[in-house]
Amino acid sequence: MSLRTRIALIAAAAVAVSVLAVSIGVYVATARTLHDAVDRTLLAQAQDIARRPQPAPGPRTGRFGGASVFVQVIDVFGEPLGTVGGTVGGAVGGVVLPVSEQARMVAAGLREALFETAPVQGVSLRILTAPTRAGAVQFARPIDEVEQSLERLREQLATGLFGGVLLAALLGIAVAQRAIRPVHQLTELAEEVAATQDLSRRLSTQGDDELGRLGQTMNTMLANLEQARSAQERLIADASHELRTPLTSLRTNIEVLASADRLDAADRADLIRDVVTQLEEFGGLVTGLVELACGARPVRAATPIALDELVQQVAAKARAFAGQTTPIVVEAQPTTVMGEGDQLNRAVSNLIDNAVKYGAGTAVRISVGRGTVTVQDGGPGIDPSDLPHLFDRFYRAPSARAAAGSGLGLAIVHQVAESHRGTVHAANAEGGGAIFTLTLPEAPSAS
Repeated sequence: MSLRTRIALIAAAAVAVSVLAVSIGVYVATARTLHDAVDRTLLAQAQDIARRPQPAPGPRTGRFGGASVFVQVIDVFGEPLGTVGGTVGGAVGGVVLPVSEQARMVAAGLREALFETAPVQGVSLRILTAPTRAGAVQFARPIDEVEQSLERLREQLATGLFGGVLLAALLGIAVAQRAIRPVHQLTELAEEVAATQDLSRRLSTQGDDELGRLGQTMNTMLANLEQARSAQERLIADASHELRTPLTSLRTNIEVLASADRLDAADRADLIRDVVTQLEEFGGLVTGLVELACGARPVRAATPIALDELVQQVAAKARAFAGQTTPIVVEAQPTTVMGEGDQLNRAVSNLIDNAVKYGAGTAVRISVGRGTVTVQDGGPGIDPSDLPHLFDRFYRAPSARAAAGSGLGLAIVHQVAESHRGTVHAANAEGGGAIFTLTLPEAPSAS
């Protein structure tokens, strides 16, 4: 069953229940009103008869209040003594009204006046049994006109119920057709994207209701997928270009080593060192590519990280490699951020390695506090033309192309910052040197 059909059926069922409830209420209220009117007439007739001398037993004909009314006297034992007035079924007088057990109790003085409805000679009568000193008097009136009115009302209500349900079903189909149109468009778009792999398609959305927000979310998802695939394609293209040169150089050196009998010992040792260095750089390049290929997605397993302690640990390892030639000074205040320790370790390590590499042997000063890590060196600084491109993949400033490296370190820092909803910024420090600032959202306080 289609969604449109289900919506139409639900709308029709809801209208049917509502109309049925209203119809029942109207019918019950109308029936009560009509019966109350008859009861009031009987009470008025009873009061009128009570003001007159009690009729002698025996049948009589007459009309009271413009309507046929039957009067029957019963003794204290509930036995009819006679009737007065009216016609029932075409007969004149001589009609014996039924005396129920409840009416006998009224005649015996065991309960108050009683209203009943009973058939007599095929005609429904409304009967009032009122107590007297010598038994009771019954007043009866036909209610055929009431039942006929209620029958007409039932027919009208049934017609209205059927028409209302039919109209609700038709309107439900029309509304459902319009309401689920965005769903059809979304389905067609998803099927087309799945068949053509064209992520540039977008859904035309209108309004800010649930379906409108669904369309906007779909467009956002497609845009993110398109951006991710474009970034992946660029990464593959850049990686193939960057890997080609070291692979060619490595292959050349290995081919030369294959003819090592024509090299002296010193040349062979230099060549082997070059091959080892190239392999190390190649390994670092592959590691960086693997990290970048994961994309700058939000951190999924974030835990509280003491950023000051992490920086101290990374700085201690960097001192071991930098030696005495490049002092690394850390000024840290306690600060905690939410993140992944390995990624933050790699980002801070890349910033410190970058400062050591391009600081020209000057001291590297690191400050930590309030979710921020600042790394400053005393080197020549950054050319203003290079500042906009420092965090691009494989970008290396012209002055730094002679140094070892792949141009991925700062790109990884930028990616880690984005995945942690933070920022990284590069600038020239006052007095010379470069300064890099990594800012991360602090973890919420435990209190």
